[in-house]
Amino acid sequence: MSAERGLRMGVVEVGTALAFALAGAAAIGDSLRIGTGWGSDGPKSGTFPFWIGLILIAASTATLVQAVRSRAESGLFASWAQLRLVASVLVPTAVYVGAIPFTGIYVASAALVAWFMHRLGGFGWARSAAAGLAVAVACFLLFEIWFLVQLPKGPLETWLGY
Repeated sequence: MSAERGLRMGVVEVGTALAFALAGAAAIGDSLRIGTGWGSDGPKSGTFPFWIGLILIAASTATLVQAVRSRAESGLFASWAQLRLVASVLVPTAVYVGAIPFTGIYVASAALVAWFMHRLGGFGWARSAAAGLAVAVACFLLFEIWFLVQLPKGPLETWLGY
């Protein structure tokens, strides 16, 4: 019987600890740049972020030590199949967020809804495109017309006069 393959818990714990330690180091570095300690009118603006960065580094170090010690008994975090499923949602969502400054939120949202309906829902392209368009138009009417909330627009909305 073969064990399921995938990303091990120890690898995720080490990666997470290093990422949080890096964030803590960035907070400390910027805090030192703007000033820590006590000024004439109270604590300087970098004092609180400095201590938060220090706590992040301490917690990350403890997590890293624990992860390295228990590496041998580390279980599976997620199988490769599970990670592919996560990526099938994460990658299109990241593309969506990156497209918003160029296409506007409504065109990007229509494309995202259509993509998910077709790719993950198994609907045909015609139905998916119609649903994506319907969602975008409904959101446009709700936010722009009814609530008067200005959301990021692209060339299409400019062409339509909004």
